[in-house]
This record gives sequence, structure tokens and C-alpha cells, in this order.
Amino acid sequence: MSAVAELTRLGTATVYEAAGRAGLIDLDLHRIVPGSRAAGPARPVLCGQGDNLMVHAAIAHARPGDVLVLTMPDPFPVALVGDLLATQAQRQGVAALLVDGAVRDVEELADLGLPVWARWIRVRGAAKDVPGTLDEPVTVGGQRIAAGDIVVLDADGAAVVPQARTEAVLEASLEREERERVKREKLQAGALSYDLDNLRERVEGR
Repeated sequence: MSAVAELTRLGTATVYEAAGRAGLIDLDLHRIVPGSRAAGPARPVLCGQGDNLMVHAAIAHARPGDVLVLTMPDPFPVALVGDLLATQAQRQGVAALLVDGAVRDVEELADLGLPVWARWIRVRGAAKDVPGTLDEPVTVGGQRIAAGDIVVLDADGAAVVPQARTEAVLEASLEREERERVKREKLQAGALSYDLDNLRERVEGR
């Protein structure tokens, strides 16, 4: 299984914890497609303020497996993506969209099935006038995201792994998964984390 597929399976919480509690994209996000999860190399897109011209450009240049990370200088609830753009993104093989802005046509997006996470849902439409940047680093939810960094998305939200740390974070995530598997078996057998994690001593002094 590829590193991206493994990180998709492991999910944001495991990856974030295994990375040393690093990489949290700290936003309240709407997961538009129920049950969806995704990961892939970031294609950062800085749109003009209230403008989605660069979303059209990014989709035209998208590669299969990309996660398009869409933001603007001052994130605002204007719809950068609707069902027509999402249809094109899916046809181009985009793995997911992370929208630091709004989306609309939510029922159509859910039916389409392309994984989309958005900060807002709003009808307000975007202009198509202002060129921005593609593949230049952006900051979303307090995290710097550069082209090629791995963005992981699921029901818990989003996290990013710097490209240079991908293998190390994957290895640490797999190790964490195994530790949690062993611990889960003990908990199912009746053990308590209060004791397994030596928390009793912190509370009770023994």
C-alpha cells in the first residue's frame, strides 16, 4: 500500500499525534460527502479576495491524486466551488478539495462524491477577475502548506504532513496504530487507562 493510501486509512488523529501533535489544520470544517476520507499531495491555490478564477486554473492544471487547497488573502464565506467546478475536478482525478472559503450546491456535491471539506456553506458567488498563485505556499488553519505536502482529511478534520517528513510520520503512525491495537485489547478485557497510563498516581498520589 502506498504512503498516501496508508495515511488515508490511518486518518487525521493518528497522523497528527504520531507527528508529535504537529500539522493540525485548525478550522471547523464541513465534510460535504458523508463517510469520505482522503489524502494526497497538496496543490496550494491562493485566490483573489472573493474570487475563484484561480480555482478554474488549478483544475485545468490538476494531476490525478492532488488535493487542491483553496484559500484567499482574508478567508471569507464566498463560494469558491460549486457542483460544476467539482465535476471538472473529479474528471481530472483530483483526490479532494480543502476549501478555506465556502462551497454551494451541497446536495449536488454530496451526490457527485468527490471528497470536499469546506469552512463555510454559502450561496454567495465569487467573481472571476483576479489572478492569484498556484503551487506557492499558503497558510490555512494556522499551518503552512506547500506543494507536495500531504494533506489528510476525514471526519475529524484535516492535518498536513510536510513532504520531507512523510516517511517518518507514516512509520510513527503505524507504530502508534499497533500500540493502540494492543491497548484496545486490554481495555476490552477490562483494564482501565487510569492504570495503564499511570494516571492514578497523578490523581491519588499512589
